[in-house]
Amino acid sequence: MEWLKRLGAAIDYIEENLDKEISYDEAAHIACCSTYYFQRIFSYVSGVSLSEYIRRRKMTQAAFELQRTDNKVIDVAHKYGYSSPTSFNRAFQSVHGIAPIAAKSMGCTLCAYPSIQFSIIVLGGSAMAYHIEEKKSIRIIGIRIPLVEDAEENMRNVPAFWKKAVLDGSISKLAELSNKNPDGILGVSVYNNPEDIYYYIAVSSNIPVPEGMVEYMIPEGMWVVFENDGVFKEDVQSVFRRFLTEFLPFSGYEYAGLPDVEIYPVCKGQSSKGHSEVWIAIKKAKEI
Repeated sequence: MEWLKRLGAAIDYIEENLDKEISYDEAAHIACCSTYYFQRIFSYVSGVSLSEYIRRRKMTQAAFELQRTDNKVIDVAHKYGYSSPTSFNRAFQSVHGIAPIAAKSMGCTLCAYPSIQFSIIVLGGSAMAYHIEEKKSIRIIGIRIPLVEDAEENMRNVPAFWKKAVLDGSISKLAELSNKNPDGILGVSVYNNPEDIYYYIAVSSNIPVPEGMVEYMIPEGMWVVFENDGVFKEDVQSVFRRFLTEFLPFSGYEYAGLPDVEIYPVCKGQSSKGHSEVWIAIKKAKEI
């Protein structure tokens, strides 16, 4: 459960700096992971993106201040990092549904978003079926797009990448090249450093790399494998959330930081549901 403590410390840093510049890099450093992984982990565990969480918390505090003080709207905007009244007004309305000046009126309805607290709770829910495998390195070939450390931008770009790959025939071409395990179309997220982040749509194969494609070697390691039957996007997000909140804290393992692998069935057209797998690399947790 040490990683939950680190996430909690990162949240404390954010809370202490709502009226100052908040560094994603510093928050990630406190959580002992890269900025890229911190944003991913945060969104999976909390159900909201890091940027949206910070915006909600800033606007919650800004609303309290507008109601209990005589401070001008422009001064409150500057305090919470908005140099433009227009941008502050837009952010405030996105959270509260009313303009900042209206928040000074008694009786108006506002939204208060409390600080997130990470803790282990008894969910009493369904079993989480999984198995752990030691896997040798896997060579994949396919197409890829660069990712960035902004998780929200990646969440827009990756689905568009899949859609394009279906429409331009790339998925069909890849399906013909698959001749090694794991069988299926793979979605692979690879983080090496802030300047070297890619998402691959690929297959496992030993044939020479076709023109216009690239190869990558998934490192050997220990993987926890989750199998799912349902809506692909929802299942993948659910797996990562449950892995972080239900599996990892009690398992004696840590997240290894290797590529995350999604495996989808080969099918005609753009299917949105079916049998899928998610592989997440783990390692034995260090004893404290």
